[in-house]
Amino acid sequence: MTLVKSNKNRSPMAVSSFFNDPFFSDFPDTRQSLMNRLFNGGNQESFDFSPAINVKEKGNDIHIEMAAPGLSKEDFNITMDDGILTISAEKEDKKEEEKEGYMKKEFSYNSFSRSMRLPENIDEEKEVNAKYKDGVLKLILHKKPGGEKKPKSIKVS
Repeated sequence: MTLVKSNKNRSPMAVSSFFNDPFFSDFPDTRQSLMNRLFNGGNQESFDFSPAINVKEKGNDIHIEMAAPGLSKEDFNITMDDGILTISAEKEDKKEEEKEGYMKKEFSYNSFSRSMRLPENIDEEKEVNAKYKDGVLKLILHKKPGGEKKPKSIKVS
């Protein structure tokens, strides 16, 4: 085992310059993520939030599930326009606490937006079923009657 002397007076900028090393230049997202974790204390509220989405085809419907805990159904804005489904949400929290001799104020703001191109056979005129429960948003989109479009075979003469 080797003991290494610690320098408690070391500036955070020394760590920052370490991540500017060319080794990390091929991974800009990783470098930025590491920097955020180091200098923002790993606070999840300081990171960009993009919830995971599952898409399943069941019969004549498309089921979409999105994990978005900590929100309420009023925080969501869902639009479907010209074959593009967009799900976005904004949430702002403010807390104030006053006790003997001090005042504490905290606030946070989180938002995200996810868009996806829908298959051509989705019926945008039909009502979309949307429910939010236990941190999961569930959407059911309906296909147009007539089923899947089959590719047309063309013979060369």
